[in-house]
Formats: sequence, structure tokens, C-alpha cells
Amino acid sequence: MKKNILTTVIFAVMGCLLASCFGDLDTMPLDNNQLVGEKVYSTADGYTGVLAKCYGSLILTGQKGGDGGDGDIEGANEGYSGYVRLMFYLQELSTDNFLMPSSSNGLRKCLNLQWDASNTSVIRWTYQRLYMSIAYSNELLRECTEEKLKSRGLWSQLGSECNAYRAEARFIRAYCYATLCDLFGAVPYIDEKTGVKDIPEQWTRKQIFDYAEGELKAIAKDLKAPGANVYGRVDQVAAWFLLARMYLNAQTWIGEDRYTDALTYAEKVISDGHYPLAADYRTIFLADNDKCKEIIWPLVQDGEKAQSSAGTNFYVKAFVNGPMNELYQTGVGSRGWGNVRAKTTLVDAFDADDVAFDTADTWGNQKKDKRAQFMTALPNQVKETWDAKEAMTSTFTCGYGYIKWRNVTQDDHLPTQGDAYSSIDFPLFRTGEAYLIAAEAILRGAQGGSKEEALRYVNEIRERAYMSGKYAKAGVRSDVSGDITISDLTLDFILAERQRELASELVRRTDLIRFGKFTKGHNWDWKNGERLGTDVDDHFKLFPIPQTEFSNNPGLKQNDGYAK
Repeated sequence: MKKNILTTVIFAVMGCLLASCFGDLDTMPLDNNQLVGEKVYSTADGYTGVLAKCYGSLILTGQKGGDGGDGDIEGANEGYSGYVRLMFYLQELSTDNFLMPSSSNGLRKCLNLQWDASNTSVIRWTYQRLYMSIAYSNELLRECTEEKLKSRGLWSQLGSECNAYRAEARFIRAYCYATLCDLFGAVPYIDEKTGVKDIPEQWTRKQIFDYAEGELKAIAKDLKAPGANVYGRVDQVAAWFLLARMYLNAQTWIGEDRYTDALTYAEKVISDGHYPLAADYRTIFLADNDKCKEIIWPLVQDGEKAQSSAGTNFYVKAFVNGPMNELYQTGVGSRGWGNVRAKTTLVDAFDADDVAFDTADTWGNQKKDKRAQFMTALPNQVKETWDAKEAMTSTFTCGYGYIKWRNVTQDDHLPTQGDAYSSIDFPLFRTGEAYLIAAEAILRGAQGGSKEEALRYVNEIRERAYMSGKYAKAGVRSDVSGDITISDLTLDFILAERQRELASELVRRTDLIRFGKFTKGHNWDWKNGERLGTDVDDHFKLFPIPQTEFSNNPGLKQNDGYAK
């Protein structure tokens, strides 16, 4: 079993937090098993449990685990409303990567880029979950102070960890605000000083960006040194990575050229060395990826102690169906749902001769690019995501499966936790992306970097993908290097390489917007409801502030293009 902040502590104190966007910890307990208020903060484990809840709010869905009820967000479908599943709908389903035929909870509107402010539940739940995580972080910051720890007799136990706990809560809060900045633009601001009855002020997109940036820099000295924290918790490298990602998008988000800063922080991640590239790309997405040194910030899942249908459980089960398990070891047996498939644009991003699934080579060892992980071997399966009548269908034979997520270990065995729930940790931040951030920043004009340096970064990623050079491994094809030349290295190539490297890792919508190819100039299956896709209005570059928020805060300004 994985040892980390979630699995060792969180269920001991899970009842401490009531299901509410703002987690009222002063409410009296409903029964003697539910810890709230002063009871939570009477022990060191209680404090660690609240910190675990800050982390867990981004991977778990409620107080009981396994969609067992008492969900975090009132009125939400617990399975649908977990963070990484919601982000898949907004960041992947709306792009040239993946398709789901479902129309429930606003999924068809996300697929077609036809959402609005009133009837797309998954947009509303994403907004609420991010603010819920902010609220949990604020709660810890209110209670984890020297004064309160001393008054509770806990300073001797927690005093040495107080600054680190606070820094991590501020990091999670900054991450949530950066994500809100990306998805929604100008949003309300709350911190640990905001009162229950206060009406939050809506900050501009630049104010939100500047705040998140400032927080990440301010906590640098208090975060643990690189590689020094407990698995599942962040350290200084995570802050560098988030800054690099924010700076890469600054031109799009706030109209500022921060590419030199993006390069600086991406190179800090790369050169630090505590999170080196994995020797085999495929191991990043397996049930024992807690052994993968490349992952900077994992969102921890465990098939026994941190169960959820909304985390990587979704990334395995939704991407496969039962018959696939007869062709390779999925790690979920017959439990696959089979309701996600790759769009033709994702398949076409790879060389055609790398796409086919070989039942005699289920890991794709003989492919050139080992990232080309598709299921093409089901009877009558075709690449197109439409049937003979050119209609979208729920039949899984229309469209290829995408199988880089496998709930098995590197030796192709089921994890000891079993196959009911996934034990794959979600790699929210990993070093491979830092290489591509650095290369793109250079191509966009970052000072201090050369095109030759950018080429080295890209070729490092590609050599790892092709398992050539220093990444060669016995029994695995390595005769094609994957290297490109400097004349091949363009921004369009970077966008395509990011698709190959990062598909399903929750950045594709952001990437397409940054490259000016989200709403116009690039189409894909079912964009705007058309089989081959058509352009949509530019207001879809931001999601709407959910309509429900205006009843609580009538002073909010809606994003352009959406009715208030």
C-alpha cells in the first residue's frame, strides 16, 4: 500500500469536514464519530488531516470514499464531480483529443463547444470544487498559527512544521486561483480573512494572476526543499513548475510577455534533478507510479484507502470496455465503462504505422513512438467517431480507445489493492512538460535561450518516447531515434508534440487557446456539433461564471458572450 499523506491520515479524520463549499468547521457534530471545530484541532493528527483534506479535495469526492455518499458538493453527482474528472470534461473533451457520446450533466455541450451559464453542470461543479479547495486551505491558514498552536498545547509537536503546512495550503490555494484564472478569467477573491457573511469582490484576471504569482514567490522559503517532503505533498519544485506554466500562458491570460520567466522556472525544474525524466514513458501512468521519479505533484489514488470514481479510476474505466481486458491487462477486468474514445485528430498526431494494437505486443514495445497507445483490435473497430450514417454513436467500435492509463504495475500485475478501484496516482505536474515549456518559451522569444537549446529539450522528450539512445532497453525497439532537425522545430511542431506527450493530462484546451487554435483555425470531430467540426465564437475561450453564483453575489460581472 502506498504511504503518503492521504492514505495514512485522511480517513482517520475524514469526518472533520462537512460537505459544503465553505466547510463550516464550527458546526456541532451530527454524531460522536464526526469531528468538527475544536475537536479537530485538539491533536496534531487533526491538523495533518485538515492538510490532507486540502490535498484530497483535488482527487477524492466525499467523506466516505468510493462514491459512498456524503459528497463534497451539495447536489452534485459524486462520481462526476471529482476534480480531475471535471477537468477532463473542460480541458480534454472540448478539444481535439477525446469524445464521449453522453449528454448528461452538460457533457454534450462541452464536446460541441456550445455551453452556456445556466445548464452545464460540470462547469458549475468545477467552479465550486476549486473554491471548496480554496476554502479548505483558508481554514487551515486560520487555525495553523503559532498563537493557536500554543493555546492548544500543540506547538511542541507542530511548531517545526507550522510554516511548511501553511506554505502548502497557500500553494494549493494559488494553484486553484491560477486554474480559475485560466478557466473563468475574472473571479471572486476570498482568503483566510474573509468572513462568512462577506460578499467577495470580483478581481480582474490580472489581479488573480498577480496574486497567485505573488503567493508562489512568497512561500518559496517555507516550502520543503526539493525532494524533501512526504510523497503526495508539494515542495519548492512544484512552485517553480506552476510559475513556469503560468508565465507561458501570461500573454493569453493577461496580455503580458513573460516567456523569459517561463524559461527560467522551467529550467530550474529541469536542472534541479530531483525529478528526472522516467526512463520509460509508459511507467508514468501505472498503478505503481509512486515509484516514478518524474512526477513532481501526484494526486494520490489508492484502490483501498483513497477510492474514487472520479480520479484515475475514470481514466481507466471510461477509456476501456470489458472486451478489451481479453486483449491486454487493463487492471479493471470487466468493470470498464467504455464511454471515452480518441478523436481522429489525436490518432492522426502519430505515425499511422504506430497506431495499430498488436495482440502479441500489448505494451507496444515494437512501436517507434511508445506514446502511441491505442486500442484498435476490437471487432469491426474503425478510427472514425461516427457510424455508417455519419452519426455519433455509443458503440465503442466507432473510434479508437486510448490506453496509456493501466491499473497494473510495471511487471503487468494487478496492484495488491485489486481491480475494483484504480491505484494510479494522477501526475498533475511532471518534468516532461517542463522540457516542452522551456522549448516553447524559447521559440516565443525568451531571452537567454537558443533554438539549439530548444531542439535539445524537444529531442530529449522524443528520444525517451522512442526509447532510443540512453533510453534504449533490452527487448524494446530502439532503432529509430525520434530526433528532429532544427528546421523541423516550429511552434506548430511544439503544439503537436504536446498533444502526443500530454494527451489526457488536462492542458489541451489551454494549449489550443495559447496557440490561437481553439475557437478558429483548427477543427476536429463534433466541434460546434458538426461531424468534421466548424469554427465557434471567441467567447468560448472562457467558461461562464455559473448562473447560480449571481444569486449569492449579484454584483458579479459575467464573461462576455454569456447572458447574466
